[in-house]
Amino acid sequence: MRQLECTVMEIERPQAEEIQIRMGAPKRGGSGGAEFEGELMTAEPALKTQRPPMYKVVLMNDDYTPMDFVVLVLESIFHKEHADALEIMLQIHNKGAAMVGIYTRDVAETKAGQVVEHARINDYPLQCTVEKE
Repeated sequence: MRQLECTVMEIERPQAEEIQIRMGAPKRGGSGGAEFEGELMTAEPALKTQRPPMYKVVLMNDDYTPMDFVVLVLESIFHKEHADALEIMLQIHNKGAAMVGIYTRDVAETKAGQVVEHARINDYPLQCTVEKE
């Protein structure tokens, strides 16, 4: 069997004042990154932010819900002016449905739920739907 010799080497450590710490990004080109600038390297984001998809809230006509109640719903839930609420209510009455607002998905679903809940509390069959724009 063969024995291996192990040797221990001492490594000289520099004094505390000799240690140099370089912060920042290496300069491009030149000496292969040996010199540093005082700037940080930043990566460009891989994804661009996008606007969230929007949804239309549509009120449907029925033969039982009074026009005054529809105007009240448009004013209280959708914050429409009285003249705008009357115009939208007539459009719902004449065409069978009308878009009353465009919102993000959460807001559109919340407003549609408020319309249906308010109608049910008052015993009206008013329907409200949410459609992707």
